[in-house]
Amino acid sequence: MSRIYKLSTLVANQIAAGEVVERPASVVKELIENSLDAGAAQVDLEIENGGFKLIRIRDNGCGIHADDLILALSRHATSKINNADDLIEIKTLGFRGEALASISSVARLTLSSAIANQTGWQVVTEGIEEQPVCCPAPHPRGTTIEVRDLFFNTPARKKFLRTERTEFEQIDTLLKRIALSCFSVGFTLKHNQKLVRQYRAADSPLEHQQRIGSLCGDAFVQQALKIETDTTLDLTLTGWIGLPTFSRAQADLQYFYVNGRMVRAKLVNHAVRQAYHDVVYGDRHPAFVLFLTLPPSQVDVNVHPAKHEVRFRESRLVHDFIYRSLQSALAEVRPGQPQLLPPTGIQSRTSLQVDPPPIQQSFGATTWRAAPRKVQEHISIYQRMHEDGLSLTPSVDIDKKNTATIPPLGYALAQLRTIYILAENAEGLVLVDMHAAHERVLYEQLKRDLANTTIVAQPLLVPLSVALSDREVDLLEEQSAIFLSMGMRIERISQTVILIREVPSLLRHVEWEQCIRDIAADLIEQEQSCRLQDYADHLLGTMACHAAVRAQRKLSIAEMNALLRTMETTENSGQCNHGRPTWMTLSIQELDKLFLRGR
Repeated sequence: MSRIYKLSTLVANQIAAGEVVERPASVVKELIENSLDAGAAQVDLEIENGGFKLIRIRDNGCGIHADDLILALSRHATSKINNADDLIEIKTLGFRGEALASISSVARLTLSSAIANQTGWQVVTEGIEEQPVCCPAPHPRGTTIEVRDLFFNTPARKKFLRTERTEFEQIDTLLKRIALSCFSVGFTLKHNQKLVRQYRAADSPLEHQQRIGSLCGDAFVQQALKIETDTTLDLTLTGWIGLPTFSRAQADLQYFYVNGRMVRAKLVNHAVRQAYHDVVYGDRHPAFVLFLTLPPSQVDVNVHPAKHEVRFRESRLVHDFIYRSLQSALAEVRPGQPQLLPPTGIQSRTSLQVDPPPIQQSFGATTWRAAPRKVQEHISIYQRMHEDGLSLTPSVDIDKKNTATIPPLGYALAQLRTIYILAENAEGLVLVDMHAAHERVLYEQLKRDLANTTIVAQPLLVPLSVALSDREVDLLEEQSAIFLSMGMRIERISQTVILIREVPSLLRHVEWEQCIRDIAADLIEQEQSCRLQDYADHLLGTMACHAAVRAQRKLSIAEMNALLRTMETTENSGQCNHGRPTWMTLSIQELDKLFLRGR
């Protein structure tokens, strides 16, 4: 081997650029984040040839002092932190001081800036090691950065870029994500001298709604819940989540921000997926725009070169907080709740105070609490429903003339093909899929019964041994007390072997060797597992499906009204436990339109 020597500044910066500057959109991200850190209220972006030829960003932020312009292009030069202690509480989007140095090493860069009440100055670099020269240049308060001929001196990197259209779409999507998190900042985007996007600064709730609509579509606005959830632990979750019926084939409308920083986090995706797991149909994906706020000391943003990922100090607490917040919001979606009024924009809901339980008391989403009754006593009741038909407490049909207010789902009129219930409410016609609706009612009842029932454990005649890695066995052993509370007893018999001695009798037919491996994989990936709960929910869902009143069964008016009243007080009653809708309404205005009345 040759002797060790120090790399030149240019090569070192180009290596750093390989981590930060992947494509034109990467340049845009770093520069706009600098503009936002500078307090800009307006950011204007101009692109030519998808960013290959030109990226120009202008802002009206605080600007850069003339004496600091050349220093700003140096590696590890920043005004955002001073010492290692500052890394514990990072409150800015940028902090490493690498962006400008990296970009200037692979492009021709011009930096112009001015602070308040001073003339502007400019510095130009050409991707070489020569010391740049600073000279006066007229410029209003703020900063303009021009990046030309990206990767002109690193052709190997340029070969990996896509077409002009693809690269511009990446920039367009990036600006959309940034605009979603900075309502008070205005943005414009030009491509090849043509104005493509203009997002005006939004200050009022109505303007926030308008920006959400322009970025995510009016359909999302009309079918979204606005949530404002906080705890006594300095955790706050705000934003919008789509109704289960607004699910999508792809995970293409999912935006999550931590302290204003757009991030990707497996923990967050798992919490959201778990909250929607029995209200979204099949493999559909929920839509959301969520903002998590927590003390900067509780989150590490310095885990990815491009700052795409974060690590939470109390990851399980954050997971459970997000899960419970979304689950509570979705559970309130039922007939008669404000969220289901005719769509007139995003409906606000009252701020929900959530206090997650101590970490050691939770496993996955919920804890199955002990109570004096046994679940078997209730299971048989629901299983008999398949033979006995609808088993709801019947109610007497109410005389509508003597009723001050009409219930949200109205009053039953008839059955259509003995499949659908037709009812009349204050708005018009209500149609209910009676099997899907009854299935959700029974499913929620079964879940409540199970939550208040002692889990019965069944000893295995021959204990099952499962060989795993040291790390997996360690994690499983740490959770042994929680397993026991759920009717599953495990025992470590060696460094790499777990012995399963007892399993929940409700889930005795589960393939336990594969189950324990899946749980161990979950614990490594996201520090928790919901496998047992998922198995139980699947079983309860199957039981509810078989016990629910079947299509082709004729119901009396009293039975139909009983089902409607029960739906109005049942969580998640807008969907069956397979995620299909249970009811819909046609207003008088919609019916008039169908029949061309008033024309």
